[in-house]
Amino acid sequence: MVAKGREPAISLDFVREKNLMQLKKLNIALFPVRYNDKYYSDALAAGEFTKLAYFSDICVGAIACRLEKKEAGSLRVYIMTLGVLAPYRGLGIGTKLLNHVLDFSSKQNISEIYLHVQINNDDAIDFYKKFGFEITETIQNYYANITPPDCHVLTKFVNQSPTKK
Repeated sequence: MVAKGREPAISLDFVREKNLMQLKKLNIALFPVRYNDKYYSDALAAGEFTKLAYFSDICVGAIACRLEKKEAGSLRVYIMTLGVLAPYRGLGIGTKLLNHVLDFSSKQNISEIYLHVQINNDDAIDFYKKFGFEITETIQNYYANITPPDCHVLTKFVNQSPTKK
C-alpha cells in the first residue's frame, strides 16, 4: 500500500551490459516476438534513449530505441519497444518512459519519432495518440509470425527549439 500523498517510486536507469538481461527478460514476458542480437546492440548504442523502469526498485518496464540517420543527415528516433508488465500498467510508468524519450529528443533537436504497432493493439494506439502521435502509414504483412500481421506506423514530429536569428 502506498502512503497517502506519496508518489510510488518510479525511477529510470540506463541499459548497459550488466543489466541487459533485465531488458531481455522483460521482452520475453511482454512481446510475442523474439528479438535478435542486433536489437540489443541498437538498444545499447542508443544510450539515453533506452531505459529500464523500476517501480519501488523492481524492474517492471522498458523503452528501447534506435537512432536512425535521415537523408539530410538529421537523426530520427525509432521506438523499437515500449512495455510495462501488466500488474504495473496504469501507474504512469509507460508515460514516464515515453516522456523521457520525447523530452530528450527535443533537447537533442531530433524532430521525428516513430514506431510500429500491430493494427489490433488499440490500447497502444490510444496511448501514443495521447502524446500527439498520428497514424502515418499502414503496412500489410509487417509481422511474420503473429496475427494479424499488419501494423500501423505512428509518427510524432517534435517541435524543434526555435533557432535564434
